Amino acid sequence: MKIGYARVSSQDQNTGLQIDALERDGCERIYEEKVPGAGIARPELDICLQMLRAGDVLVVWKLDRLGRSLKDLVGIVADLEHRNIAFRSISENIDTGSAGGKLVFHLFGALAEFERSLIRERTMAGLAAARARGRKGGRTPKMDASDAKKAAAMLTDPEITKTNVAAHFNVTRATLDAALKRHGFPMNPAIVNRLEN
Repeated sequence: MKIGYARVSSQDQNTGLQIDALERDGCERIYEEKVPGAGIARPELDICLQMLRAGDVLVVWKLDRLGRSLKDLVGIVADLEHRNIAFRSISENIDTGSAGGKLVFHLFGALAEFERSLIRERTMAGLAAARARGRKGGRTPKMDASDAKKAAAMLTDPEITKTNVAAHFNVTRATLDAALKRHGFPMNPAIVNRLEN
């Protein structure tokens, strides 16, 4: 059975063109996603993928209607292939039911892996370059050495609690602990004992 899937895009909120093409291609059932945008759930696609059975063909008008990225697309089609479900894209004339279509998707899979490797390499190179320039990754600490020194001084007063000091610097107690430890405070055992309060 041929089952179609159509999804609106940010530019085109009408799936009429897609649905016409899917009907002409012989789709007996069409699932229509009316919500565009990356990061948003696609409930109709989820239902469509659950309904597909071995021997079925999932048909889309264009590749970008199924996957939001090459990795996403390859993952969906690989899952379909594993379940013995063919995939067809009308505009690109790709059909994984044929040897040529399978070859194209194996190439897409290799390209997706290559893209992931490039991103990983660029990230590692960027981090190495930043380290070479003296920069460290991660967030800037909320409390610097001067703040930690002031906090340690405040904690020498028996009337001031760790909770008071954290509130003064507008941080959590865990952040205060980390700052004191990172900058070598507290030095005196009386403060160490009071930090637990």
